[in-house]
Amino acid sequence: MASDAFLHAGSRRKVAVAGLVSGVVAGIVFAMFEMIVAALQGMGFVPPLRMIAAIVLGEKTMDASFSLASAIAAGAIVHMILSAVYGVVLALLVAAWPLLKKPLPLVIAATLYGFALWVVNFFVIALVAFPWFGMADDLVQFVAHTFAFGSVLGVLLVWQLPRSVTR
Repeated sequence: MASDAFLHAGSRRKVAVAGLVSGVVAGIVFAMFEMIVAALQGMGFVPPLRMIAAIVLGEKTMDASFSLASAIAAGAIVHMILSAVYGVVLALLVAAWPLLKKPLPLVIAATLYGFALWVVNFFVIALVAFPWFGMADDLVQFVAHTFAFGSVLGVLLVWQLPRSVTR
């Protein structure tokens, strides 16, 4: 279980590292889910990474003539950075809120956090800045963000956070 040590300045770094690692691992699960579903839908494995890469490289990344290697590299880098940041944010929130230090509330909160990321990213940010995300299947994105990222992040934090404090 998490302890009050989360609130001490010396533990914030350990909590942030646990959030970073958990966010990256949950991000990998998320990306694998997205890529497998895209392949099962007949689009191949790459479209999710092209969409993410387009955040930094522009909509031209969505075109099949754009370098596949560049799209995969940029998509993976952007996705992992966002996943790490989202993981750190949630870990620090958990550290600050005692109720979330128990496993079940933490996993529920992380699942809701994943849902909130989906809503904000797809129905606020993407509408304004990244319209190509409108092509994405809403059900797939809901499941990916809420469960493949949010729930997985919660389970990883249940496992990681106590260790980050006791080391």
